[in-house]
Amino acid sequence: MKESTRREPWLRGTLTGVPAVHRAVLHALQLAGEDLELWCSGLNAEQLNARSGGIASVAFHIRHISRSMGRLLTYAEGRQLTDEQLAALKAEMEANAVSVVVFAELHRALDDATRRIRALVGHDLEAVRSVGRESLPTTLGGLLAHIAEHTQRHVGQAITTAKLVRSGR
Repeated sequence: MKESTRREPWLRGTLTGVPAVHRAVLHALQLAGEDLELWCSGLNAEQLNARSGGIASVAFHIRHISRSMGRLLTYAEGRQLTDEQLAALKAEMEANAVSVVVFAELHRALDDATRRIRALVGHDLEAVRSVGRESLPTTLGGLLAHIAEHTQRHVGQAITTAKLVRSGR
């Protein structure tokens, strides 16, 4: 579907049985996946890994989206990050991305996030949570909202970077 004629997920009347906050986050993640496919899936390996003007690559943004959703959901579930999650964080900037691998990771992460967000339905959105080594204070609702806005921020950066590298700048 052309970008100019498609309806965004939140306007499709879907997920009506899911509470509003969870539904908004799920719709944001659906839109993220669709936008990344539309604007970034056709990049070759050189374009995917390009750091035009020193900015982060499209591959970085897609990896970061995939992995940060998992990290943030770990905090939302009241747990701390695993050694595996910390190691994956350190590898996000690597310049060896292959499109099929990066997008497979993205789709797995979106599916996993959807499952985990649905599992949080019914939990108190005001429940206290902490983030990071410093145990910064937040709430379950705050984490869910941040997952949506953080993902969308990086989608925008990935799309802008994709346009730059396609133009040869």
